[in-house]
Amino acid sequence: MKKSTRTATLLACVTGALVLSGCAGAQDHGSARAPATAGPTATTTVAPADAARVAERYKQHGGAREVYGIGIQKGTGPGGVPLLTVWTHDANDSAQAFERLKGSVTGFLEREEELSLSRGYLLDVFGPAGSLQHRLDARP
Repeated sequence: MKKSTRTATLLACVTGALVLSGCAGAQDHGSARAPATAGPTATTTVAPADAARVAERYKQHGGAREVYGIGIQKGTGPGGVPLLTVWTHDANDSAQAFERLKGSVTGFLEREEELSLSRGYLLDVFGPAGSLQHRLDARP
């Protein structure tokens, strides 16, 4: 194999690996800095059982019907902030839809689940196909 062919093949493999790993993917509608710990770029379309239970309580308090999972990992983010994960059936990934969802979910968590978000939080929203729709670093 010629050197130029090997180089082109290697370049194609590296580019493919970067695309498949999600390096070209997540949107950040929050702060300009990236989270200190990278979250997943893809997930399954099934929320864990505990996240499904939180989502049911959220819907009972008037939350968006499309949300079927809200995961809370307290104090595990950078600086001890909570890591929040939302699973939704809503394919609308617009900034306006995200702002409504973010306000609704965080308000519920603070009011009803007594979760303090005063030091900030990290939030990932996964859409119906399990792909990352939004990533927000809401630390001050």
